[in-house]
Amino acid sequence: MNRGNSTKRMPQGRCLAPVLVRRAATVTLDWDTRQKSRFEAVDSEGRALGVFLPRGSVVRGGDVLVAEDGFLVRVLAAPQQVLRIAAPQGAAFELMRAAYHLGNRLVPIELQADHLKIEPDHVLAELMQSMGMVVSLTQAPFEPEGGAYGDSALLSHSHGHGHTHDHVHLHGPGCAHDHGHDHGHGH
Repeated sequence: MNRGNSTKRMPQGRCLAPVLVRRAATVTLDWDTRQKSRFEAVDSEGRALGVFLPRGSVVRGGDVLVAEDGFLVRVLAAPQQVLRIAAPQGAAFELMRAAYHLGNRLVPIELQADHLKIEPDHVLAELMQSMGMVVSLTQAPFEPEGGAYGDSALLSHSHGHGHTHDHVHLHGPGCAHDHGHDHGHGH
């Protein structure tokens, strides 16, 4: 059963009532798929979904896709093979140094307080080991940083567009979604 197309992404389900996000169908996608702006997927209810987002869009685990018919699909980041890079006990500066060297190679990096994650690469694994890092191959969701010019929807949310109110908004807590309503108070 084809649900149709999804052309809208709501970062982290913001502005949706939490109950709607919890009840939404889910789709589990790896990083390779989530960094594409056009892809096909099948959700947890077995429905096909064609995703057509603006070029350069990145879908993150926790985002909600909105189908043209209003159906919601919550995205889950699929566990995949990644290199987990950690510093020896008490060597926080060394982890920062490792992130610097990986960043210079322009590889996608997920930054955590106590470790880094990158896609498997034996050359980079050897480099990290030569720097004294503890490197292990593991299965885990991968959510690399967007970078200075990447998708920053995870970090900020703004609406710089006008709205008409011929559609329904179902807002959740913490939604800073200003519509500039004129409530006609006669002042």
